[in-house]
Amino acid sequence: MPQSSPTGTIAKFLTLVVAIVILSTISVRIWGGKPETLPAPKQLTITAGMTLQEFGQANALPNPALKEIFGLQQKTDLQKKLAEYGSDSQIKALVVKKLALVAEHETKNWQKIIIKFAAWFSVLAGIFVLFRKQSVSPAKRTFALLFSALVFGVVLGSDPSPMGTVKDAIHLFATSGAIFPPRLIALTVFLLLVFLANKYICSWGCQIGVLQDLIFRLNQNDRYKAVVGRQLKLPFVFSNAVRIGFLVLFTIAAFAWGTDIIEPFDPFKLYKPMHMGIVGMVFVGGLLVLSLFVYRPWCHLFCPFGLVGWFVEKISLAKVSVDYDTCIACGKCETACPSTVMGAILRRDKKTIPDCFSCYVCRDVCPTKSISYSTRKRTLPPAGHFDKK
Repeated sequence: MPQSSPTGTIAKFLTLVVAIVILSTISVRIWGGKPETLPAPKQLTITAGMTLQEFGQANALPNPALKEIFGLQQKTDLQKKLAEYGSDSQIKALVVKKLALVAEHETKNWQKIIIKFAAWFSVLAGIFVLFRKQSVSPAKRTFALLFSALVFGVVLGSDPSPMGTVKDAIHLFATSGAIFPPRLIALTVFLLLVFLANKYICSWGCQIGVLQDLIFRLNQNDRYKAVVGRQLKLPFVFSNAVRIGFLVLFTIAAFAWGTDIIEPFDPFKLYKPMHMGIVGMVFVGGLLVLSLFVYRPWCHLFCPFGLVGWFVEKISLAKVSVDYDTCIACGKCETACPSTVMGAILRRDKKTIPDCFSCYVCRDVCPTKSISYSTRKRTLPPAGHFDKK
């Protein structure tokens, strides 16, 4: 197979990004319908002695909305005094919370969400069964990543996403005190997938995760060497510190100022490009270029779900493990791994194991088939095992 050239790699990268943008624009127009963003919180008008009906008229809240917010049983309840339901601040908190939940529900395309989750279960199960036993060539990996980017990103859009289940849950609770049950269900499902099969949802299902992975692979030849420039492995102590700090900053901004600091440069907006501002375009463009040289930079440096999933990953059932009875300590798995995780799994000389995205490269380059993706428990290497290298 002919090796990629730098010019060819850059051409493939640009073609991929332009195709994603064009096809996503068409897809969004085809789906049409509801926006996937929330309206700004309402400024409520409350005056002394106001009835519920007057409150509704002053704030453009129809009677059905008042019934939902205040639990009204009959029409005459509209004449009750607003003060019966609490202080002004309590009323405002109750209304904002209820309206936020209604807005969340109204902005969701439930048909698309159901289709997307069904597709996630089908595709991830298929990839798991297909790749768990057989080797994954660069061509197979590229096809699987491209397929997932097209299906879960271009066709089915930016929402829902694993990141959104954490990011939007924090922001919604911070600004309205509301918890949106469908989002918690989605987060539970995603974390259950992490528990069952490591970060499989991130590995093969997250629309931005697979795109970053695909771009990184475009800049590699069949020996997992960079074609353009040099591919770097970020130290996990650095990347995870940045990711933790970013989540803390996001949470503080959400609770202190009601601001979603991710929104202006949310990379998932690549799949609805007409909603991206200049800041978003510049950031996402830079992120995709960086993906040529750094493995999954958003996942490692910024993604809230990436951090939460990393904790659950510690108790995952299916994961990468090493059989030291047959391992010859050649280090090929560690070298081919796109991040520092295989070195940590292999040597176990550090207590902290970074994110593993179950890409199977380590297993496929092992000359003695000592690496498996299974429920086998990870063990420590024998003393002096790597001295024979």
